[in-house]
Amino acid sequence: MIKVRPQQRLRRGIIILVSIIAAGTIGYMLIEGWPFVDAIYMTMITISTVGFGEVHPLTHAGRIFSIFLIVGGVSGALFVFSAIIEYIVEGRLGIIFGRRQMKAKIAKLKEHFILCGYGRVGEEIARTFSEEGIPFVIIDSRPENTALAEEQGYLYLVGDATSDKLLVEAGIERARGLVAAVGSDVDNTYITLSARGLRPDLFIEARASSEESEIKLKRAGADRVVSPNSIGARRMAMLALRPTVVDFIDTVTYGRGRELEMENVAVGSDSPLAGQTIEAIRHRSKAAILAISKKGGKPVANPPGERVVEAGDRLIIIGTKEQLTALECLCEGGQTK
Repeated sequence: MIKVRPQQRLRRGIIILVSIIAAGTIGYMLIEGWPFVDAIYMTMITISTVGFGEVHPLTHAGRIFSIFLIVGGVSGALFVFSAIIEYIVEGRLGIIFGRRQMKAKIAKLKEHFILCGYGRVGEEIARTFSEEGIPFVIIDSRPENTALAEEQGYLYLVGDATSDKLLVEAGIERARGLVAAVGSDVDNTYITLSARGLRPDLFIEARASSEESEIKLKRAGADRVVSPNSIGARRMAMLALRPTVVDFIDTVTYGRGRELEMENVAVGSDSPLAGQTIEAIRHRSKAAILAISKKGGKPVANPPGERVVEAGDRLIIIGTKEQLTALECLCEGGQTK
């Protein structure tokens, strides 16, 4: 059974009541021959049962019509009144309970991302997070954007992402990272400053629209600064020069149901891989190691097999989901089955 929403119920009730008033007015005009003003006035006092006297003496047919009008009018008025109460109560309670449930879910998040800004760029980021199964919460001050996020079923908070209080409410102490994707470079800079002040060790990625803004965002504490315009232009150039390579990367990175996946993993201090060579790790995990990097350093592509992996190194790997899962377990200090 389909449940009728309070808005729809109220709309139907108003239509019914207006129809009854129109029918009553027309009925008195046709049966009694009254002018429009007298007919609608008689209809209103009949429906409202205020007890005023008749405008003009009624005929036998007019009295019978008034009986049906009272029954229909009172029923319609009660329906509208109940719909109004339901709309107010359910609407208000729905908002209150919805916000409480939203805050409760956000409070349970761990190792999640905080996405500041849900415009065109933010929407694509959220879609990617959702497809990858990565927990995240959106912060945006524009009601139309948060309404869209709600339609998509995402967790969100309404407000200014530069607010320390709102970042704390979004769980910045437990977050894996923060993405500042607001359309304004100034806002992204303030968001970065606020987040870095609350979490000195947090990974922060920020959007920039100019080279000057990139420099300022890095000074503010952003680990990575991305210019959508620059990336878009570079991608178009690569598609023109090496379309097959780009298609392969897209398939590995974004394709659904893909056999191969790419990931970056950090070698923990308790990992059995620490002290082993690249060739030994390749043989043990069966995954391909594309690059290796020291903490804070640039990745070294296609590292030689004799290179020794140390704790804190990050590996960029490609392989099946099972191979990546096994290698991640080893990097974290566990043992593969």
